[in-house]
Amino acid sequence: MHEVPERTKKICYHFLMNFFKFPSLFTEDLAIDLGTANTMIYVLGKGVVVREPTICAIKKKTKEIIAIGAEAKRMLGRTPPAIVIVRPLKDGVISDYDASEKILYYFINKISGKKSSFFRLPRPRVALGVPANITEVERRAVFKAALSAGARQAFLLEEPMAAALGAELPVEEAKGSMIVDIGGGTTEIAVISLGGIVVAKSLKVAGYEIDQKVIEISKEKFGLIIGERTAEEIKIEIGNVFEPRDDKTAQLKGRSIATGLPVMIAVSQKDIYEGIKIPVSYIVEQIKDTIEETPPELVADILKSGITLSGGGALLCGLDKLLSCETKIPIRVVQDPMTSVVKGCAKALGNKKLLEKVRVT
Repeated sequence: MHEVPERTKKICYHFLMNFFKFPSLFTEDLAIDLGTANTMIYVLGKGVVVREPTICAIKKKTKEIIAIGAEAKRMLGRTPPAIVIVRPLKDGVISDYDASEKILYYFINKISGKKSSFFRLPRPRVALGVPANITEVERRAVFKAALSAGARQAFLLEEPMAAALGAELPVEEAKGSMIVDIGGGTTEIAVISLGGIVVAKSLKVAGYEIDQKVIEISKEKFGLIIGERTAEEIKIEIGNVFEPRDDKTAQLKGRSIATGLPVMIAVSQKDIYEGIKIPVSYIVEQIKDTIEETPPELVADILKSGITLSGGGALLCGLDKLLSCETKIPIRVVQDPMTSVVKGCAKALGNKKLLEKVRVT
């Protein structure tokens, strides 16, 4: 048997010592935005690697999960009675703990499970965004779900703070920054200065509420029953909350209440506007209230720097113009607004000093 060279022995020794002393060098730390609508996972050094719906398909009798993410969303409205589609988060917080844990486990292992099986690699550190005003019990549920799903350590960040970090706002400076993050289940409004949230509101009115209004207006005005997917598609295609037009139309497909048969009709931006203006007006009023509660010096800063919009709801056509008109403050929409929270979590996770300052204790 050949003798192992001394240099090889030293390399192996130092590798093993560092493996046990600094496990983070040999694993991928993850930032996770476990949202009501979508889950995003950012691998430090690589970027966003998972962008899928927070949804799963479960067998009723056995409670077995048969599909997660995009695959489960394709089943929405098309399942037999033996299978149910579950959204484990409601209004930004966990409503079904087991399903949430399994979804996190699936996505974490989808990334970490590709490692070599020669020896067991350390589990990843994970940073997650949570709504600003959730209770201690709800916070512990997210923390516990992350650990049960395979995280070595879990850190929680308030979503408006994470969104502000992801939007590259100067959150650590003695300067007021205002962020409005409109997700699927919640709208987070916050004014941030010196690494802390000065004023914040967490609204249970966001993307899903707007979708529900599209469903209602379709039923009341056109006598059509449509599903969630159709409502979301129509909102994205022709939804407009600022000067909607009659000539911008889309085909609305659904079941007629009168005949029970499939029907397809043309609807305009103005038709849809009648429904979606209600939740949008509420969000606008809450943004105004937040500004009223903000200290004068910080309001002066916001007047100069403007309000930053993030989250999927920021993409709603005309929202930035409506807000600018109502508040008389410049509005900026983040580039790729859906990833602001997860990018902010990643930024904090990669900076120990910043993480200790902004994490939820």
